[in-house]
Amino acid sequence: MSSGGAGPAQSDGQGGADGPGDPGHAHGPHALPLWQSSRPGSIYDYIRVASFSLGPDGRICQWSERAAEMLGIPARHAIGKDPIEAFVPRELRETGRRKVSEILDGREWTGLVPYRREPGGAADGLAEIYVMPSETEDGERAAVCLVVDVRALRGIETDLAASQAVFGQSPMGFTLFGTDLKLLRVNERFATTFGGPAAKYRGATPHDFLPRPEAERMTAALRRVLDTGEPVTEMQVVGLVPGQEEDRRRWSVSLYRLHGASGRPIGVAALASDVTGRRRAEREAANARRNLALLNEAGARIGNSLDLETTARTLLDVAVPQFCDLASVDLYQGLLSGDEAPPGMTDGSAELRRVAFASAVSDAPLATPTCCVPDDGPGPVAVGAVHRYPFNSPCAGALRTAQAQIIPGRESDDGPELGAVVHSTLAVPMVARDTVVGLVQFSRTKGSEPFGERDTALAVELAARAAVCIDNARLYRREHERALILQRSLLPPGDPEAAGLDIACRYLPGTTATEVGGDWFDVIELPGHRTALVVGDVMGRGLRAAVAMGELRTAVRTLALLDLEPAEVLSALDEIARGLGGTGEGRKPRTPRSRPGTTAPVPEQSHHGRTADLSEVYLATCVYAVYDPVTRRCTFANAGHLPPVLVEDGEDALLLDVPPGMPLGVGGEPFEEIEVDLPDGSLLALYTDGLVESRDHPLDEGLQAFRLALSDADRPLEDACDHVLSALDTSHGEDDIALLMARVHGLPKDAVGDWNLVSEPRSVSRARELAREQLTDWGLEALVDTTELLVSELVTNALRHGHGEIRLRLLLDRTLVCEVWDADLAQPRRRRARDTDEGGRGLQLVGLLSAGWGSRRTPRGKTVWFELALPDGESEPVDPTEALLSMF
Repeated sequence: MSSGGAGPAQSDGQGGADGPGDPGHAHGPHALPLWQSSRPGSIYDYIRVASFSLGPDGRICQWSERAAEMLGIPARHAIGKDPIEAFVPRELRETGRRKVSEILDGREWTGLVPYRREPGGAADGLAEIYVMPSETEDGERAAVCLVVDVRALRGIETDLAASQAVFGQSPMGFTLFGTDLKLLRVNERFATTFGGPAAKYRGATPHDFLPRPEAERMTAALRRVLDTGEPVTEMQVVGLVPGQEEDRRRWSVSLYRLHGASGRPIGVAALASDVTGRRRAEREAANARRNLALLNEAGARIGNSLDLETTARTLLDVAVPQFCDLASVDLYQGLLSGDEAPPGMTDGSAELRRVAFASAVSDAPLATPTCCVPDDGPGPVAVGAVHRYPFNSPCAGALRTAQAQIIPGRESDDGPELGAVVHSTLAVPMVARDTVVGLVQFSRTKGSEPFGERDTALAVELAARAAVCIDNARLYRREHERALILQRSLLPPGDPEAAGLDIACRYLPGTTATEVGGDWFDVIELPGHRTALVVGDVMGRGLRAAVAMGELRTAVRTLALLDLEPAEVLSALDEIARGLGGTGEGRKPRTPRSRPGTTAPVPEQSHHGRTADLSEVYLATCVYAVYDPVTRRCTFANAGHLPPVLVEDGEDALLLDVPPGMPLGVGGEPFEEIEVDLPDGSLLALYTDGLVESRDHPLDEGLQAFRLALSDADRPLEDACDHVLSALDTSHGEDDIALLMARVHGLPKDAVGDWNLVSEPRSVSRARELAREQLTDWGLEALVDTTELLVSELVTNALRHGHGEIRLRLLLDRTLVCEVWDADLAQPRRRRARDTDEGGRGLQLVGLLSAGWGSRRTPRGKTVWFELALPDGESEPVDPTEALLSMF
């Protein structure tokens, strides 16, 4: 027989190679052994066994095909040969012949025999031969020899040793499943993990050491690997350690199919490693990555707005649902109102306002009855509601100690502490610059993991970032409101009124952060129903420029009330501007003015050798115009400002040729003024350079565009202002923009009474008569007595203290103005007369009976005036008799 022949099939539940339809297939318990035509893949194939036979003469009589394959000697070279002469090296032949003789004498023999493949060659192989004596049919002695390749045996020994080492020394669990999915063998590591000796698990199934759901997953994976041959790597299996039911362990299992020498599946090998710690580390690393990503998102999104509510909502958008299921932000009401430290803030009992709420589980806030008490009693706190936290509540404790508090959900007799679905809440105070500004609450609902220390640290970091941004927004809001108050206090009212003029104005700050700047405009009422129009521009931007502008604007109004000429106003304003600012050691030193024809002095060097900081020098441009509605004339003076623009009816816009002058604060040159007739219906525009100049286009192009826009502004004045701003590029934000537009209509001729009186006593009675007649024509009989009395006093003073011709003028507009002109330059002075004095009470009486009075210089003398309010039907005018009696 040959080892290459067919052998009986093993009963492994698989059946023979032949199918059920094979004629040789037997059934039943007494069936003959099944035969299969394929190689069996037994141990003999692994150890490479061959056979041959020796005849009575000691020569080879049979040579198997396996012998030819394994030894490399074909049968024609072996049969009939003396094996000693043919295969054994020369130096071993004597010993070989002696052993063959002993074998033919009937003795068995086993030994290692070197052999050579080629005749006459050296030994190149080593075989282990089993010799068994036999007999022929004639009773002669013969032998059957089995040959085993020693190298194959050594390989099997090595493989067995390695297999034993894997099972015995591997740090991972190593198991072998048979084709019936039962354990054939497990190593000690597996047995130690699941308890008991390794022999205990022989024949066990996954259901014997894994929970049912995991066992079913494992069984399905084993069957799939056995059927398809596709391995499974790193399948996660969760189980319990015996005796430690609460200790859930996680294993990573890899499965692969085992095959015999013929390629037939003989089972499944499984490698399992405990990855519980690695899984925990991965989860912590994932949490850390999530936290870092959350902080990165918070840093990118929180603080992009200077609005309190927007910042609070952004914080909650970042936190929900990535970090928690619902959250809210409460800020101290007092801080929102502008108080630095509201009462009760340090103990957490001060009022708070809920500014934001977000939830991934509910659209409405959840009630937290034991934590906060709104003004209307326990219940949900709506966004915008004001509430307090009880002193002993965890929230108040967090505010008081500036430490985060974890509030676990628990059931009590009064109901759940944090609502029916919330099981864990983090109350985190919002601390900015060592000041608690509010509280943020992060809550998780049932089904989410409770908050831990790592979550607390993340929540504190999120709250701290938001707190700084919210505090910045609070400070910005406070400063912004103050800046707006300052700016609005420095600008005229929204609808300024002037006699003979319709006024419209616009102001656009270049700095949107503060909405304040150095541009200004003003409309100032002057005696005689005249109006001063002012537009100026302080060099610079922001709050500092606004403060300088405020100082200059106040000075302009003060100088205007002195009724000075426009050039005189700018000269005085230039002196004031030169005195503003200062150095590090006090007020800015004055530099001498340069004389006409000389250059301006160079700024002095400081004791450090550096040029004085020009940012501390107040420089400004200004145009000052006074309009008289009676004469329809406007007097202009300019201090380095852009020229006014005049648009007459049906004409193109014209830049008025006003001498530019030097900016305020430079000094050294006088200011000039010109008079321009303004016809009724014409449009006058004063503006700053921010309207017509930017980086995108030069000044000339801006002025041309401005003139075109004004020429096309035949519409109501407010609409004309909006048209100009929309036609020009006013969104560049490079400089402040101020625009003052006035449409001229003057005083009607019938609203003016003007008379010249001779310098003699009878002119007093004549003045009273003229005033009475004019007031009667105007329908102002209620003011006749008062006007006659005051006109008498002013004309009498002009006769007594003045000289030359006297002029009387009555002007009717929103008020009644009376002016008395004379040629004397001495200004009247009001004094209090003694009881024994016969005179000296005229101006005192004027002050008692009029809404206002004053005097101003004229080119040929002075003008004394008083103003009376028109009767409104509600208030009674002052009785002249009572006023006279009150002086005694």
